[in-house]
Amino acid sequence: MKTLSDMSVEEKHWTVRAADPLRSRAFASALGVSEVLASLLIVRGVETEEDARAVLKPCFDQLHDPSLMLGMKESVERVLDAIDAGERILIYGDYDVDGTTGTVVLRRALQVLGARTGYHVPHRFTEGYGIRRDVLERARDEGYKLVISVDCGIRAFEPLEWARGAGLDVIVTDHHLPDADEGSPPAFAVLNPNQRGCPYPDKNLAGVGVAFKLAHALFRERGREAQVSGFLKVVAIGTVADVAQLVGENRAIVALGLADLHRVSNHGLRALLEVSGVDDGRELRASDLGFRVGPRINAAGRMDAARAVVELFESKSKEEARRLATELDVHNRERQAVQRQITERAVAELEFGGIGDSSIAVVAGEGWHRGVIGLAASKIVEKINRPAIVISFDEDGTGHGSARSTDDFHLLDALTACADLFVSFGGHAHAAGLVVRRENLPELRRRLNEYAAVVPRAEGDDAPRLRADMELPAESLSLELFDDLCALEPYGAGWPRPVFLTRNMRVVGEARVIKERHLKFGVAAPGGRVHDAIWWGGAEKSSATPRAGQSIELAYTVESNTWNGTTRLQLEVQALRPSLEPEV
Repeated sequence: MKTLSDMSVEEKHWTVRAADPLRSRAFASALGVSEVLASLLIVRGVETEEDARAVLKPCFDQLHDPSLMLGMKESVERVLDAIDAGERILIYGDYDVDGTTGTVVLRRALQVLGARTGYHVPHRFTEGYGIRRDVLERARDEGYKLVISVDCGIRAFEPLEWARGAGLDVIVTDHHLPDADEGSPPAFAVLNPNQRGCPYPDKNLAGVGVAFKLAHALFRERGREAQVSGFLKVVAIGTVADVAQLVGENRAIVALGLADLHRVSNHGLRALLEVSGVDDGRELRASDLGFRVGPRINAAGRMDAARAVVELFESKSKEEARRLATELDVHNRERQAVQRQITERAVAELEFGGIGDSSIAVVAGEGWHRGVIGLAASKIVEKINRPAIVISFDEDGTGHGSARSTDDFHLLDALTACADLFVSFGGHAHAAGLVVRRENLPELRRRLNEYAAVVPRAEGDDAPRLRADMELPAESLSLELFDDLCALEPYGAGWPRPVFLTRNMRVVGEARVIKERHLKFGVAAPGGRVHDAIWWGGAEKSSATPRAGQSIELAYTVESNTWNGTTRLQLEVQALRPSLEPEV
């Protein structure tokens, strides 16, 4: 194993943001917070006291008026007419965590308002993503007059054309980007903050968030707005697990949902928290939803039938809820094992084939489990810091692919430039799904990389970049600092945990490998207190191991760790390199 002395330079490019000290002190005084906290707000673009207080104190008033969303007035009128007339309403959700939690929220909201509802969550492997005409035909034949989609439908032109001609009203609620040329589909109404002409001020809502806005508007119209906040627990789970940006309205949604999770009355949600290991009385954080609760919900659609999630949340007894939650937990363990296997095969394929000068890695295999190829694509992006597409081909030559991108490359635009090669595709700037025929794979590789060559990435560099929020002296490290940073929760996409840089730290003791994947060691400034440092996955992704007595520059986030009743500060390593400055 390499040591730091074997390296001439660290692979990452490091940048450190800096706030003006005088401004930080003034901001800290005005807000009544520490200078560290004030500096973090400033370097993250929080310019005014009003904006800072909104970040530090999320509240219900920060949720936008749902009537601002294009199509909301027509949608509310149609849904309430259906409720009053006793019409059956079908909720058509997606099979991922965003779609299933959105289905749970909207179905429960409609039932509380007196609606007669059914739901359909497609099977990932037998039906695939999106609205299907045969499902709509079956809904019409079963007497449904209104269908409301959740987290899908924005590109479902053909099925919705049929529905319009068949007298079946469809309200699309979605957050995926619409077709740039054709715009919104021919539905009765479309609720999507990203559709052309929509004045809704926040474009970052997850699919569950858009469904929630419809529920909010319906409850307001019926004079029952006080009941809306009770839905935020599930909306928060879906928002975090879908990796939506935790800024603006999403930040308020997640903060309020987390604060309310200790008052869970739903049997299914209670059982889910228990099997996820987060029902231990402590205050939950967004990371608990993203890394523990969300994956178990997602596992249903990845490994089997996603309707199990709706069944869990609609459980009538604690026993039934526990059984269903345990099944999700088992599926999640299966998902983890299959994910490791497919990721290893995809990385091996990537390394065997080589990517050369390719700007976008396109990796394909036969019969790879389609439920985990998106996770494999994410791992490849982490490894090479370039966009990646992982495709699983069936025996008939049809390939189902998942694509992931870096922050500086708009993935959906790249796929749109190759639209004629796909059977179907859709998604976001940083994540997408696609279906492609085997014979089109070579041309897809060629054209994607041709597109990337004329649309250069920011700074044009493949080296991963570490961006620290601020430089911190070692003497500032304390549990009080950790407590201070909790004021910036919830952390997540778009609002990550602060990364600090401390120079001239000395490695104390030999690094220990934990569970064959992680590295743990002590660090201290000369003459200073020793702190525990943990590098998650460091044994796998590190090309260099810290050596006892070595002087390093450390980039890290701050955590606490309680063991045997004692709580200590813990530094979670993001990167390290040999000290570039003389020791003092």
